[in-house]
Amino acid sequence: MYTLTPFERRSMDFFDAFHDLENNFLGSRVPAAFGSFKTDIRDNGDSFTLEAELPGFDKEDLKLDIEGGTLTLTAEHTEETSGGGENAEGAEQADTAEAKAKPRYIRRERSYGSYKRSFDLEGIDIDAIEAEYKNGILYVTLPKKQPEKPQARRLAIKG
Repeated sequence: MYTLTPFERRSMDFFDAFHDLENNFLGSRVPAAFGSFKTDIRDNGDSFTLEAELPGFDKEDLKLDIEGGTLTLTAEHTEETSGGGENAEGAEQADTAEAKAKPRYIRRERSYGSYKRSFDLEGIDIDAIEAEYKNGILYVTLPKKQPEKPQARRLAIKG
């Protein structure tokens, strides 16, 4: 039972060996190790829409900060402290009542940590930025700055 592994569909690709080496060297938490998440940025003509894929986060776990000309998106998953994170190797401590209350994992693939990305806001109307989070995706609307038209005026002629 301790050798359960998730089902993987394998292909006969040359790069599979490199992928396996990367996973063995860096572990199964490669995205957490690099602190990244997937984003799409769409040009809507008068604005951009940034879509950040953040499944499993609550709205309270997300922070959007603007400093200077940079938008920084921070998302933080915290591990439940009541769970303790015990694994199958800690089974010898299962005799105490406290250890029995903590879950013992056979395999643990979900990661916890902090994710952070920054985006340049050049050409963006910073005062009109809006954000909405629904179904695990953060939508940030970034309106483009409208070019200022030079004001025309007529000068009075003296004399």
